Amino acid sequence: MASEIIVDHQEKAYAILQADAEKILKLIKVQMDNLTMPQCPLYEEVLDTQMFGLSREIDFAVRLGLIDVKDGKAILDKLERELSVLHDASIRK
Repeated sequence: MASEIIVDHQEKAYAILQADAEKILKLIKVQMDNLTMPQCPLYEEVLDTQMFGLSREIDFAVRLGLIDVKDGKAILDKLERELSVLHDASIRK
């Protein structure tokens, strides 16, 4: 029973972190489409703030033992790759 609860919490933590990463990607997409260009200081500040916040969430989940360090790094790496593709596409516009 206890191991089922732990697994459930781990799955929920991972899902929440994935959802937060997706929210950052959507936020940046909206900002690029409607508000600012990637060279804008506001864009950079929003991106830096959001990425820092997500990295702190991941660190907290790792410290609680809810996710593995490599899984947390994979979430950040995936988001960074997606943002890079988005950035490159906006530059080509």
